[in-house]
Amino acid sequence: MFEEFDWLPPPIKGPPPVPSDAKSEPRWVRASLIAIALAFLVLFLLVPLAAVFTEALSQGLGAYFDAIADPAARSAIRLTLLAAAISVPANLLFGLAASWAIAKFDFVGKNILVSLIDIPFAVSPVIAGMIFVLLFGSQGWFGPWLKARDIQIVFAVPGIILATSFVTFPFIARELIPIMEATGTEEEEAAVVLGAGGWQTFRRVTLPRVKWGLFYGAILCNARAMGEFGAVSVVSGHIRGFTNTIPLQVEILYNEYSFAAAFAVASLLTVLALVTLVLKRLLGGRTLESISASSLDTPPLEVRQREAA
Repeated sequence: MFEEFDWLPPPIKGPPPVPSDAKSEPRWVRASLIAIALAFLVLFLLVPLAAVFTEALSQGLGAYFDAIADPAARSAIRLTLLAAAISVPANLLFGLAASWAIAKFDFVGKNILVSLIDIPFAVSPVIAGMIFVLLFGSQGWFGPWLKARDIQIVFAVPGIILATSFVTFPFIARELIPIMEATGTEEEEAAVVLGAGGWQTFRRVTLPRVKWGLFYGAILCNARAMGEFGAVSVVSGHIRGFTNTIPLQVEILYNEYSFAAAFAVASLLTVLALVTLVLKRLLGGRTLESISASSLDTPPLEVRQREAA
């Protein structure tokens, strides 16, 4: 009666195989791996951090604050903050619009848009700066037109802002796209069915679900904007007190053998990096929690009605 099933393999006897556990490795293997990880951490993170602050304070607190209070250094700090204050909000708006369109809608050229967003990751920042020089320089494509109207972009503040915005604009979009894809479109569709408009749906349904990812991307974007060197170096012209950002000011001081002043100014970026790491850690956990909650939990109808109201 069961002859047709004679080809089936015999049943597996005994308990199922137990997957290997890292704790089952010998003690010396675990100790060696931990020691190697700690050695790399100390060598490539803690030692450079200690070297920056040691050199910055090598001539005392007075010399440290004098280096930061120098007019050229203060100008570099103001320009860096200005470039970040303009490029980060601009990239925030672009990232929100691009990620919403890519994750929530299907349209012709969607894959092309995704590829274009990744261009700053694929192109060297120095090449990006050269592109702006070829476009907006005095001998560039738009150079004569800009010169006739007394508009200067390259070797001026507008060029620095353009270069900073270019190298940083993928950060927020790339952070929000997977979050919006994970949340799906059910909530927005329910809000539209219940009578909510586009802006109302975005403000009350979409934005609350991606806010931690938005903050996370903005933090990374701001850190890159303040620390950008390659593209800004090409378009700035290195005019001390006018077009130097903090990284360029550090380079100039170091080339002049003013090591204590150079490390003092560099310590500002080091503090920014440490703050960025802390915020990245905190917001990264919030982002994962929001993705998990969005993918696993579906609010009841009355909650959707309240959100769309």
